[in-house]
Amino acid sequence: MVSTDRLRQITDAVRAAGRMGVAELAELTGASEMTIRRDLEALAEQGVLERYRGGARSLLLRGQEPPFALRATEGQEAKRRIAEEVARLVADGESVALDSGTTCLEVARTLRDRRVTVMPLSLHAVNALTDGPQVTLLVPGGQPRPGELALTGPLTESALAALRFDTAVLGCCGLTAADGLTAYDLADAAVKRAAMASARRVIAVAEAAKLSRTALAFVAPASALHAVVTDDAAPGDETAALAASGAIVRRV
Repeated sequence: MVSTDRLRQITDAVRAAGRMGVAELAELTGASEMTIRRDLEALAEQGVLERYRGGARSLLLRGQEPPFALRATEGQEAKRRIAEEVARLVADGESVALDSGTTCLEVARTLRDRRVTVMPLSLHAVNALTDGPQVTLLVPGGQPRPGELALTGPLTESALAALRFDTAVLGCCGLTAADGLTAYDLADAAVKRAAMASARRVIAVAEAAKLSRTALAFVAPASALHAVVTDDAAPGDETAALAASGAIVRRV
């Protein structure tokens, strides 16, 4: 098992149980206890859990999103494929509202050399696009969330409301045909809704795991999405249900 997959397995197991011992985690993952101790130290540095002698306790609630630094290392190849497909859907000259999150950060990197106008909704994506030779970069106001650096609040929402975009590219914490697009953070959900309201077309990007997940804050029904781009591990029944709601579904 590669390190990033093991870190995710440890994070999920400790969060579900509340606390777990090193020996339990070693048995669960098949790694040595020495490796598990190193993994727990790394996760403690990211604020995911708290170490105690012989184990760790979770610092994440069941309905809370893992830190950006941990998510940024997961599923990188799938996120790159998703981002490349989104770039193919965006034509030169388009204006794009680009959401926060690790997959949207990959989209920012694929758009860096394109002749497009982009308003990124996170400082991570702003940094990725700053020196793009042909990009027209629009930076909204707002309050950056720690770690995530997603821009939220009334300044961000008013900046979106003042413009009309060809396309909004939205990340999500969960997406199902039944529950629609959802987010863990209420302020983040409000910004996503503002981006949707200012765009003619909405493209949702989501790795396969998110297509069987529902988070706390409702953003929009699946029928409000024009396209969904996910990876080839996405469950067929859920992608079929999303397509039935009216979205064009691309599995890459």
